[in-house]
Amino acid sequence: MPDTGFVTRPVDRWRHGQSTHQDDCVAEEVPIAMVYNGATFAVMMATPHDLDDFALGFSLSEGLIDEPAQLLQLESRTLLEGIELAMRVADNTHAAHLDHERERLLPGRSGCGICGTRNLEQAVRQNPPVGEGSTITRDALEHALAQLQQTLQPMNAATGAVHAATWADRTGRIILVREDVGRHNALDKLIGAMRRAAVDPGDGMALVTSRASYEMVTKAASAGITLLTAISAPTALAIELARSAGITLVGFARPGSHNVYTHPDRLLPASRQELT
Repeated sequence: MPDTGFVTRPVDRWRHGQSTHQDDCVAEEVPIAMVYNGATFAVMMATPHDLDDFALGFSLSEGLIDEPAQLLQLESRTLLEGIELAMRVADNTHAAHLDHERERLLPGRSGCGICGTRNLEQAVRQNPPVGEGSTITRDALEHALAQLQQTLQPMNAATGAVHAATWADRTGRIILVREDVGRHNALDKLIGAMRRAAVDPGDGMALVTSRASYEMVTKAASAGITLLTAISAPTALAIELARSAGITLVGFARPGSHNVYTHPDRLLPASRQELT
């Protein structure tokens, strides 16, 4: 089977009083070890797809490297227990000098963004403010939502079990999509893809098919993303972190409705937006 991020498994499907035996598509979820210069930093439960983007985005959003060029080499090794992403990083990076008494060493579950952190400072990081960013019309947001619902989530369409993180330009045209069983993994993959494609994080919006929890805002801030939209609810801490980082945070984004929790000036009526 192609590298789709899902596999098929037999299932007895019960519908309207009748049972049929069929093959069902289910999302893959495997342990993925993040290894830097031979030292394991964390083991994440994730979908084994777009792993190059995952390695780069995770390294950047966790502050282990500052620039993509500092990730010198990446090798994906399939083991009996899971997948090892063996990375060689520059000597002047945090990842090259991991302190195993303090760093993340416990598994990161698919629904958890900070499993394995050892202290409060690691758990809630304060990111520097993002840039000014561009303005986005509500029409552009609606356009992005419509595209996402139609065709841009192949793994979720097959399995119903994964999240997506997408990047749309100022017109609402979605140009990047990454999926994963973990919402924060999907965002890490998107961040990696954005850096590889040299996408300006202040000239568009990130749209995630999940709630906007604090680690999603933290990762967005670390990438310089100025507008983060979620189809579900934000948390109180996410709102405070978005406010302090200068991020426009939108929640409950559905066709025809959305809530703007912080820095609403970036989201404008169509008549006010200037696309320059």
